[in-house]
Amino acid sequence: MHAADSRPFLLHLFDAALGAVDAGTLLAQHLPPPPRGRTVVIGAGKAAARMAEGVERHWQGALSGLVVTRYAHGAPTRLIEVVEAGHPVPDAAGVEAAERILRLVEGLTEDDLVLCLMSGGGSALLSLPAPGITAQEKRDINRALLRSGAPIGEMNCVRRHLSSIKGGRLALACYPARVVTLVVSDVPGDDPAVVASGPTVPDGSTALDALAILERYAIPVSDAVRDLLRDPGRAAPKPDDPRLARNETIVIATAQGALEAAAQAARAAGITPLILSNSIEGEARDVASVHAAIARQVLEHGQPCAAPCVILSGGETSVTVRGQGRGGRNAEFLLALALALNGQAGVHALASDTDGIDGTEDNAGAVLAPDTLARAAAQGLDARAMLGNNDGYSLFAALGDLVVTGPTRTNVNDFRALLITP
Repeated sequence: MHAADSRPFLLHLFDAALGAVDAGTLLAQHLPPPPRGRTVVIGAGKAAARMAEGVERHWQGALSGLVVTRYAHGAPTRLIEVVEAGHPVPDAAGVEAAERILRLVEGLTEDDLVLCLMSGGGSALLSLPAPGITAQEKRDINRALLRSGAPIGEMNCVRRHLSSIKGGRLALACYPARVVTLVVSDVPGDDPAVVASGPTVPDGSTALDALAILERYAIPVSDAVRDLLRDPGRAAPKPDDPRLARNETIVIATAQGALEAAAQAARAAGITPLILSNSIEGEARDVASVHAAIARQVLEHGQPCAAPCVILSGGETSVTVRGQGRGGRNAEFLLALALALNGQAGVHALASDTDGIDGTEDNAGAVLAPDTLARAAAQGLDARAMLGNNDGYSLFAALGDLVVTGPTRTNVNDFRALLITP
């Protein structure tokens, strides 16, 4: 493959991955039959509006409801109201939406069905602090967690136990109605209890687990938070809770599905794919070092596959923020990868978030080429200093190498592809 074709090829793989996890399309095959009573649709996350759109298109019968999504992630619906709110830091709109959803499911009967549409981002979007905790205090804890480098599972454990609606508590509010939850997974391992902090899924963790996480990352909290997390009466419902016995949870879209679609697109183009993993976690720059080492192994020894090939991986890396720059975890990964490869010929890469938003920026991610560092230096950019300042976005923006998709209205987390040619 000619170097000039590398960027279009990588973008083609990303498009194939996104197409495979289109929540509006996948949802149809998983819809339950209509109930004898009412159908109420609720949900939260970056894919929630697209999922609601799909329900309206395929549902046979009457329905109503409300879902909450991130600002600019809405979709046109007729019967299900779409509310937009703050992400990744919760705001008043998200709190109000959570309160309204709880009111919507009041007074339901065992003949009714609650169809719950959950996807990544729902933890911040469906925010209702536990009694005795202010919304501002919960926002401060959430912001500190985001900067701490904690993996998403630990962040969501804390969010569940500081909430009045997460960790299965929303399912209890729906009882005795049956709850069917459809999940677009953005978490390594695809545990539905972790996606959006599992509002309708029973919780296997404890409040003391959440307290230990806060202490591990030295996140300051008030006495009210400590007292709440030490209160045995605040336990979330467990998997064997009889009130949840009729409920069902189905994961409809995953990172694995996105990677397999990209692999199929690579094969069709005559390039050997290798799916490294769908659940890679850790510091973005450390993950980049490992990917660089694998690329060199391919070029020097033809292992674990011979060039030309493409190494695919997913999951969710983290960034411990120490600088003041702009850039999400995918820009961080690529900038660290560029430094680790140091102009290595034959390696092109793309790293993007499948929701279209890398961190809090306006790009999904970026692309890298063997001449990335040379082009940056020609513009007077110090790549190593910019990595130290967590400023990957600024470097790739200056080079014209950002990947900008706009909101994709799905979310199966990071997508990485390293194209390696002889």
